[in-house]
Amino acid sequence: MAYDIRLMKLVTGELVMGKYDKDKDELSGVAAIQTIPTQQGVQMMILPYGYPFEPNFSGTLDGKAFLYRYADTPKELQDKYIEATTNIKIAGGMGKMQFGGTPLSGSGLIT
Repeated sequence: MAYDIRLMKLVTGELVMGKYDKDKDELSGVAAIQTIPTQQGVQMMILPYGYPFEPNFSGTLDGKAFLYRYADTPKELQDKYIEATTNIKIAGGMGKMQFGGTPLSGSGLIT
């Protein structure tokens, strides 16, 4: 089953992504996206929304919480989401995502 993985900005300013259900206008399996500046550039972490109190990707957010709905979610970001939620490494192109001219490194819950 193919999921429609979407990137959203919440009214709180947080960036989240998850499996979008158009009929219910909600995200399920919600993940928070955190970027951490390092000396090598920027490192990205995808964590369950509500971490550390919510250790699993099981949260659901209603569409009323969305401030902005991104038209396109980059394929690399979708791959990182799948890796983080399933713990399965996706071959090809990982680690080459660009942010501010510097490749992002790391994937999953702990990088």
